[in-house]
Amino acid sequence: MLRNLKFGKKAALLMSALVLTAGLAIPTAAAEEEATKPQVKNVIILIPDGMSVGATTLTRWYQGGEPLAMDEMASGLVRTYSADAPIADSAPGGTALATGYKSHTGYVGVLPDENTMPGLEPLKKEDQRKPIASVLEAARLSGKSTGIIATSEFMHATPADFTAHYPDRGNYDAISEQQVYAGLDVVLGSGYKYLQPDVRADKEDLIEVIKSRGYDYVTTPAAMRASTADKLWGLFAPTSMAYEMDRNPSEQPSIAEMTSKAIEVLSRNEEGFFLMVEGSKIDWAAHANDPIGIISDVAAFDEAVGVALEYAKKNQDTAVVSVTDHGNGGITIGNIDTSRNYDKLPLSHFIDPLKKAKLTGEGIAAKLNEDRSNVRAVMADYYGITDLTDEEVEAIVATPAGSMNYTVGPMISKRASIGWTTGGHTGEDVVLYSWSPDGDNLTGVVENTDVARYMARKLGVNLEETTNRLFVLARDAFEKKGAEVGWNAEDVNNPIVVVTKGSDTLELPVYKNIAILNGKEHQLDGVVVFNGTKTYVPQSAVDLLP
Repeated sequence: MLRNLKFGKKAALLMSALVLTAGLAIPTAAAEEEATKPQVKNVIILIPDGMSVGATTLTRWYQGGEPLAMDEMASGLVRTYSADAPIADSAPGGTALATGYKSHTGYVGVLPDENTMPGLEPLKKEDQRKPIASVLEAARLSGKSTGIIATSEFMHATPADFTAHYPDRGNYDAISEQQVYAGLDVVLGSGYKYLQPDVRADKEDLIEVIKSRGYDYVTTPAAMRASTADKLWGLFAPTSMAYEMDRNPSEQPSIAEMTSKAIEVLSRNEEGFFLMVEGSKIDWAAHANDPIGIISDVAAFDEAVGVALEYAKKNQDTAVVSVTDHGNGGITIGNIDTSRNYDKLPLSHFIDPLKKAKLTGEGIAAKLNEDRSNVRAVMADYYGITDLTDEEVEAIVATPAGSMNYTVGPMISKRASIGWTTGGHTGEDVVLYSWSPDGDNLTGVVENTDVARYMARKLGVNLEETTNRLFVLARDAFEKKGAEVGWNAEDVNNPIVVVTKGSDTLELPVYKNIAILNGKEHQLDGVVVFNGTKTYVPQSAVDLLP
């Protein structure tokens, strides 16, 4: 249930109706104001994955103390627990924001196996792992354009929560195929490696599928900027994108640039749009206890918030929400070493060591030579650390590829008195940011599920109706029509649901929005979803069979 929402608009409409029915010829001031008030038709949600409040505080001080773009939107707190744990994984955390339902660790866009946290209603057995519709899917079916942006691979947990359904966030094949066939208008981020046939178990070339479905497929910032297409798919790295501090602007766009481009494309639809933007690697830096990575990508994310907010204020038809899915790392300004002198240390004590860093730990790894004999020189040049101990040098030399943030992050944290409680997620409430031109913001202490329902209300869409339309239990629905339901698994990595009734044969390839009835292909309004035990199809697939 939504909390602390304003209902002045409804009251004004009711009063206007009463006045008019009383026979007054002159409209009231309230009626005139209502007639000129713009309607919200777009929603942009920006998710800084794993961003604790300490991360925004540190970034603000790092940038001189000036307000962040997010600051003026602060409107409440969000409870982030999942269906069965007080500390959430990104998959159920994002699922709650996308669908209005809490779920289980690793589950993307599906219900959990059980609800055990206090206050949650028991889950029916038949609903276990059932796919549930996201706000994005509901917006798409209502005629709006839709898009996702991420600085991680686009099939990572949070973007997947809005666009796919599977009880295992690590099944990139199943998730990415659903996303390619999901009918999105804009996808910007990275992860093209996972679309290539040589790394996919199903051997499908999804990049060619993207192109064949009418998208302008781009891989450079210049090509993204130059695109005039209404359907745009941009992937700028084989796996994740670089941290902002390490980013080569000729190879990868910033998250703010991607947000601006997505809005440019999506806003061409007069019916409106829904856009999800994730600052993915804030979370990764927090896992590594790396304050440089956090500052790098919180600042970049905040610029994207500024882009969205500027558009919303200019056009007066867009609601903007920003909230993380969970905290991470327990970052603090001050650590165990400042227990007795915390109030005597100047700001420079905490910030100056951080200001010396020119790259994140990930960026530093690329500066080390093959035998890592230049550790001291690299750390002095790029991190400003000239007092490395022998043990620290040995730790850097021994760091596995892809893990340098985990080694050097704590080193600079110690020198800047930045504290950490964990290398994992944390369960505290997080800050809610919201802005709407009609003043109808989400406020107070709310559940993460309330965010999805607020966005659905602003867009005028119904999540439950969308779930019923997109996810019908295939066997039950077709058998009620007198049909037989089988499974063609000759190619185990490309299974097909086969439905027969009399002389009619309906084939439904799993994770695609395609149906083949008696040899003729039809496009469905959603994808066929297999959750490991059951198959769900859109009602439009059921309706194809007489």
